Amino acid sequence: MDNGSNRTIDPSCREKPPLAIDIILDLDIFGVILYSILTFMAAVSVLVFIEECVYIYRKVPSNKKSVIIWVNGAAPVIGTMSCVGMWIPRATMFTDMTSACYFAIVVFKFLILMLEEVGGDEAFLRRAGKHKLKISTGPCCCCCLCLPHVAITRRSLFLLKLGSFQFALLKVVFTILSIVLWTNGTFDLADLEITGAAIWINPFVGILTITALWPVAIMFMHLRTALRTLKIIPKYAMYQLVLVLSQLQSAIINILAMNGTIACVPPFSSPARGYMMSQQLLILEMFIITLVTRLLYRRLYDPLPEEEVDDNENTKMVSVPGSICVEN
Repeated sequence: MDNGSNRTIDPSCREKPPLAIDIILDLDIFGVILYSILTFMAAVSVLVFIEECVYIYRKVPSNKKSVIIWVNGAAPVIGTMSCVGMWIPRATMFTDMTSACYFAIVVFKFLILMLEEVGGDEAFLRRAGKHKLKISTGPCCCCCLCLPHVAITRRSLFLLKLGSFQFALLKVVFTILSIVLWTNGTFDLADLEITGAAIWINPFVGILTITALWPVAIMFMHLRTALRTLKIIPKYAMYQLVLVLSQLQSAIINILAMNGTIACVPPFSSPARGYMMSQQLLILEMFIITLVTRLLYRRLYDPLPEEEVDDNENTKMVSVPGSICVEN
């Protein structure tokens, strides 16, 4: 009786991802066109980013140059690493780790960018002295409306920075640890056994990610009105979109591939084909985001007007009811 268990499985479906030369030799006309277009998109993204860096160095105040370049580089770097992973499938783990490390630094840099847009730490503390921070926001505490509002002080500002900086630092540390364990044969993304290193490292990195995104969300919710004229809302949207596409989308595709939902197509096994699809989608998406972010950040960087006493709509911060005490 044939119960389906005796089906012949192509040996390549159980092998490692193919070598780069095998991909090149196996490309048909459609594959040549697809790979050429995606590579062209990745190259254009890099050129646009380089041109934007030149503009930033010429037109932007020195205190904002570094953070703007870091934030602008998120999409081009991820797109470039995805292009490398597309051509060299066996390097996908390393290209993904490189992209993740870069974006971990971007999370911290975006927080610093918002502070620099209002004039730096001192200017932020001066402008925000009469306001409080609402910490019941995503991704950690969006449902905890009972949480108290926090006064804006040097200590609270330091804790917000530390919450994002820890991810930038620890993500690099855990990436190095993962590579070391991989060379020893004890780290495998497909190994979901309790004894595997990946099942312990990846959830912990996920917790660090959520912890780092929380301070950025708190700061954005507080400054979104003050920085509305500087297009902070679409900038934040692009930052969140890069996060969702590079982390959540890739994770979903890879899980489907490891479960066999994405079929094996020689010379790609199911996991390798899932990684390939993820890389190709990211190249296209990061190309579009690169063009959008260029439009958002290419502007004159004049100082933000001082907050007026009557809380003018274009410059005020988000205040919390009852946060201003009036003495009789």
